[in-house]
Amino acid sequence: MIIKTFAITTLLTLITLISNGQQVKNFRLNDLDNTSRSFTELKGERLTIIDFWATWCKPCNKAIPELNKIYDSYKDKGVQIIGINCDGPRSINKVAPLASALQIKYHVLTDIDSEVMKDLNINAFPTLIIVNSQGKIVWLHEGFNSGDEKTIIEEIEKNLRES
Repeated sequence: MIIKTFAITTLLTLITLISNGQQVKNFRLNDLDNTSRSFTELKGERLTIIDFWATWCKPCNKAIPELNKIYDSYKDKGVQIIGINCDGPRSINKVAPLASALQIKYHVLTDIDSEVMKDLNINAFPTLIIVNSQGKIVWLHEGFNSGDEKTIIEEIEKNLRES
């Protein structure tokens, strides 16, 4: 019953975000060097992939190496990845060492209070969204299992064709 409820909630979130053409508002968060960075300055020319993750999330940690590969393949095609870590105050000190250990190649921002996540009605880790050049969310994916990277790549390719 819990899984069924979660699946329905996830589906409703996805339908709401995409059918309403939800826009990603320009936000400002600190990076791992404690420098304030905005969505506008980091977004991709054609697409932006935003990955909401936490250090304690095992599927998040599995997804990051795949996102590194995707970043390498698409960074020269106008696609940017932004990782938004949502660890709270008690575990935020683990973010930089884990990012270093996982050799994250794309920008990592910290959202200690999960403000951006809440603003976008995102409820699970990891959640990955694809945002087009107009700032509209065009795709959302929750969770990560082996093989999901293929689906992510298919969505990137589809949205690049449409941009």
